Amino acid sequence: MTDSSIRPTSRDTRTCRSEAGRPRTGATRMARYTYERLSAQDNSFLIMETRTQVMHVASTLIYDAGPLRTPEGGIDFERIKKATEGYLHRIPRYRQKLHFIPLEGSAVWVDDRHFSIDYHVRHAALPKPGSDQQLKRLASRVMAMPLDRARPMWETWIVEGLEGDRFAVITKIHHCMIDGSSGVDIAQIMMRTTPDRELPEAPPFRPRPAPSNSELLRDELWRRATLPLDVVRDFRRFASETDDLREEITSRARILASTLGMGAGAEETPLNGENGPHRRFDWLNVSLDDIKAVRKALGATVNDVVLTVVTGAVREYLELRGIDPASLEFRLSAPVSVRSEAERGKLGNRVSSWILALPIDESDPRAQLERIHETTQDLKTSNQALGVEMMMQVAEWTPSVLLSLGAQAINGPINTIVTNVPGPQFPLYLQGAELQAIYPQVPLLPGLGLGIALMSYNGRV
Repeated sequence: MTDSSIRPTSRDTRTCRSEAGRPRTGATRMARYTYERLSAQDNSFLIMETRTQVMHVASTLIYDAGPLRTPEGGIDFERIKKATEGYLHRIPRYRQKLHFIPLEGSAVWVDDRHFSIDYHVRHAALPKPGSDQQLKRLASRVMAMPLDRARPMWETWIVEGLEGDRFAVITKIHHCMIDGSSGVDIAQIMMRTTPDRELPEAPPFRPRPAPSNSELLRDELWRRATLPLDVVRDFRRFASETDDLREEITSRARILASTLGMGAGAEETPLNGENGPHRRFDWLNVSLDDIKAVRKALGATVNDVVLTVVTGAVREYLELRGIDPASLEFRLSAPVSVRSEAERGKLGNRVSSWILALPIDESDPRAQLERIHETTQDLKTSNQALGVEMMMQVAEWTPSVLLSLGAQAINGPINTIVTNVPGPQFPLYLQGAELQAIYPQVPLLPGLGLGIALMSYNGRV
């Protein structure tokens, strides 16, 4: 797989191309540099980030030691590092870093000519007994530390010493690089569907030239000057592909008005407020077949069942804190992938979201599920996710100084986030070691003290 959105530097033409790939009329020199601009959605995760409000996604993967066990009882770290180098050329973003446009403030991706695999793939060990609880604490600390913006924004921690003849891999990638769906693709690139232990030969890394600050600023000014032409062209294409243009525009306006009408803030609960620098991580592993059995018996979806479990947990927690669940509205954001089949495998974010209120005033789980199912069906019919996507499209025309004001609003007036990513339903192997479980970690948005992430893998959730 290659990231086809990254423009190669031309050696055979005298046409200098802008970052969007449009020829500049009258240009007489060839393009000397290569970069890719972050989308507004990707950039929003940089804008929201502070030292204590980190915006990277992570996961903890647990493996049987298997053939990676060393005679001394450890894990063959050097082999894993070499295997990692073997697939990096298939994920160009892993050897790219941020370069910020002067004055404007937004960022682009450029190749890191000082890239070092030793900085990104790290070796750690748990003290005895090497329990799951110790691993959770380590994963929490790794999650709480910000990534270095001067380097490619990812880390992989190989953790040995886990009891039960197992080891763990903690991955950490900034949200400006990936969403949940593209993260699944990366995981499958890293691993194999068989215990094959072949070490791929990596081609040499030849970083492409990066633009100077003046070149970046010039290109950005050109992009903004030609934005009106892009808008007209996109509208003409939209009009030509739409059967009933008036009805489509009216429908989209109604959806956008409904999205904007949800309000700017959520009700205060014990789960909301200003976050500190520390994180706590816990996980639960259940049978996917059990969830599907409930779904089938009650005529709902897997996601409806998940949201019902969350509803019951939030309701019980509020009652334990002495709060009447019927006295407030508790909203969550459920990310919805809008990634097309043609975009599968590409990095970056292609995600919208549903925003819905949980029926925490209802005590009966069956009634909770019925109300959630009715709500999610309405969201599908009303196409609320399109409203959030439209807001992100408009944000593409917005300077970073204004985007920073709207970034939180785009995430909606919510109390928590629940993201559910379907993973592969077959075993995966890392250099012959079988993957047992994947536990995702979602970053906490400003004001949210709790985030819930699910991933299904090989019959488990």
